[in-house]
Amino acid sequence: MCELLGMSANVPTDICFSFTGLMQRGGNTGPHRDGWGITFYEGKGCRTFKDPNPSCQSRIAELVQQYPIKSHAVVSHIRQANRGGVSLENTHPFTRELWGNYWTFAHNGQLTGYEQLATGRNQAVGDTDSETAFCWLMNQLEIRFPILPTDMVPVFDYFAECCDTLRQLGVYNMLLSNGEYVLSYCTNNLHWITRRAPFGKASLIDEDVTIDFQRETTANDVVTVIATQPLTNDENWQKMVSGEFRVFHFGETVYDVITANVSTC
Repeated sequence: MCELLGMSANVPTDICFSFTGLMQRGGNTGPHRDGWGITFYEGKGCRTFKDPNPSCQSRIAELVQQYPIKSHAVVSHIRQANRGGVSLENTHPFTRELWGNYWTFAHNGQLTGYEQLATGRNQAVGDTDSETAFCWLMNQLEIRFPILPTDMVPVFDYFAECCDTLRQLGVYNMLLSNGEYVLSYCTNNLHWITRRAPFGKASLIDEDVTIDFQRETTANDVVTVIATQPLTNDENWQKMVSGEFRVFHFGETVYDVITANVSTC
């Protein structure tokens, strides 16, 4: 299995602290040695860094860890390959354009029967189940909504339906963002935490690093971090339940649904 990391914030925020913990799980404190990637949004643009090498040994990961890129939305991933070889084209996250926005996707889990998914114009470059599922998801949304509605609730409703469909193929934990919204879906393992005033200190599980958020923030900051497993050992992380689809908008939850039954999209 792979691990996911995402962030949604109401002010441009760096993710250096959380990323420091995640990169250790890429071959040091965890088995996810088959590549890593991270995407930072800046307005409608985004920067992506990827490396098929273990994050704990990657000089590119060291750069990202030490260079405080500030963003409202971040999607990151460390990989333990099960579908597709270890290569740059198979390294998450993946990005496609839809409705004039870059959408970035990362997946944790393993799917079967994904070869039959119709992807339309969104063809996969690599040979992972994850990228094919993402292309199918983008194709389904483009068919249902040729033009993006001003009301996002129907869009989120349909996102949740499509995620339920992909869950029928196996384990499907997901992060997806267009720079404004960060969407998350859980099959079995996904946690989140929202940090707001009064801020305190936090210590990483995988590295001997502690941060005092009060020194790094203002009273108005709201920052949500989403991860496969909690990254700190002294904070109250919320565990998502199976079938839960949750959307964050600049740090706040704006949509949350839990499906009792798996549907067909």
